[in-house]
Amino acid sequence: MTTESNEHNQPKAFLSPEELAEFLSVSKATVYRLAGRRKLPFHRIGGMLRFKRQEVEKYLEDERFDPVKF
Repeated sequence: MTTESNEHNQPKAFLSPEELAEFLSVSKATVYRLAGRRKLPFHRIGGMLRFKRQEVEKYLEDERFDPVKF
């Protein structure tokens, strides 16, 4: 995915809602809904929503459910 790295081939620190939706394989509406419900950490930069990659990855890890063992 070309939107996830900068010119030095480093992952982008901040993602737009569109980039985050692609990263998570969800719709842009889902990203906005989760942000609006304060489920996803976000920043407002110049009035635009941006998502810090590290914070989103931590959120995903914190929301992870372990499989049930029988």
